[in-house]
Amino acid sequence: RKVFPGYVLLNMIMNDDTWYVVRNTRGVTAFVGPGSKPVALTEKEILSMGIEFKKSIDIFEGDTVKVISGPFEESIGVIKEINEHKQIVIVMLSIFGRDTPVELNFLEIEKL
Repeated sequence: RKVFPGYVLLNMIMNDDTWYVVRNTRGVTAFVGPGSKPVALTEKEILSMGIEFKKSIDIFEGDTVKVISGPFEESIGVIKEINEHKQIVIVMLSIFGRDTPVELNFLEIEKL
């Protein structure tokens, strides 16, 4: 949807791989922010533009999930808690042989 002509707004997890893809996309000439790094919009700013960014997720407490990005990538865990409003889940991951609660974004997991 055209919000600001000539600009593209992205909802992404910023890491070296995603930054490389965006930076090297044909037609991308600059970024909004100091220097060459983009600045993330706050949730308030996004909502004031009338943009919905919620991702629906088909998981429930007790479901087994795989972490698909971030420092715990490839880990398997069990959903302990889901916060639909904040788009996060608490996943119990085995770290050093102990179950540890880890807060993850909906975009960082997939259901097994």
